[in-house]
Amino acid sequence: MTALLGGPASSATRSFKARECSWPVLTPFPPHPAGSLRLVTDRGISYEDAGVNLDAARAMTEGIRDLVHGGTTGFAGTLPMPPMRDGVLVACTDGVGTKVLLARQLGRIEGLGQDLVAMSVNDLVCTGAKPLFFLDYLAVGKLDPDEATVIVKSIRDACNASGCILLGGETAEMPGLYADGHFDMAGFAVGAVERSEMLGPDRVQAGDVIVGIESSGVHSNGYSLVRKLVDDGAVAPDADLLLAPTRLYPGDIRALQSSGVELHAAAHITGGGLPENLPRVFPDGLRPVLRKGSWPEAPAIAALLAGGAVDDDSAWSTFNMGLGMCLMMPEAAADRAVGMIAGAHVVGRVEPGSPGLAWEV
Repeated sequence: MTALLGGPASSATRSFKARECSWPVLTPFPPHPAGSLRLVTDRGISYEDAGVNLDAARAMTEGIRDLVHGGTTGFAGTLPMPPMRDGVLVACTDGVGTKVLLARQLGRIEGLGQDLVAMSVNDLVCTGAKPLFFLDYLAVGKLDPDEATVIVKSIRDACNASGCILLGGETAEMPGLYADGHFDMAGFAVGAVERSEMLGPDRVQAGDVIVGIESSGVHSNGYSLVRKLVDDGAVAPDADLLLAPTRLYPGDIRALQSSGVELHAAAHITGGGLPENLPRVFPDGLRPVLRKGSWPEAPAIAALLAGGAVDDDSAWSTFNMGLGMCLMMPEAAADRAVGMIAGAHVVGRVEPGSPGLAWEV
């Protein structure tokens, strides 16, 4: 799906495509018995005989018509460019990973749309950009229109909460590539920011403080390990605890920016945890120094670690450990930021040093 920026009008599209996958053939297939193709149906072989239900696709498309900005028409979504002096477009893409398998196993898929949106828009706002629009891709083995509509509605609701629009998307039914009941998702977010207002390493200064914002739980990383712990009986399969949707941070960042709170950089804490993600927004010669115990332990993380099956190093390099976003700002701005954002805490500082995360002694 291609979305174009420009033009005086706004429109959007969502399409359905049934795709087939060709795999390399290492040995010849045995020949079909004579006349076997005619046994499928008197009228010949249809797409539905091959596992693709176009009627279900049309029903699903009709069911989500009001969820997509402007409806489900045409081949591409369009949106007028926002007025900017020296604007920069910012784009992100991500998925939900193996959290979809645990959600399927526990019968709780309705939060996955928010996970999908959050994984991209939370990255995007780390540049200081405002999300403009989102596109999604949903691939299934066998299309269930009601289930797909639940997912797309969750995506639309998360877009609304993030201040952007669901401009379009794609649903693909691919029998043979995905087993019945299985699916995968990908999302794409585009935003814009004035070049002079971009956040990043060049703004970070020695003496800045680090304000961490609590996560809602595990978010959408580390689920291969989570599933292993569940399957091994090391942690209870509690859907409320383990499948809480990823927190959306664009509203928090936008509130700080609108109130004039000076921000220097932001880091979305995803795969690799704090040790990998926080140093990414630091320039050479500066490092983050965190103070353990300066933020509350997330109940979901505590449950995963309670049995002792995961060692400390693996936990910190896999999970967000209770912080989903970290902001670097002047010390004078920290109290105001903490007072404005739910679950925000001063968790560390910026100091000269070699690259990598350090801990306060």
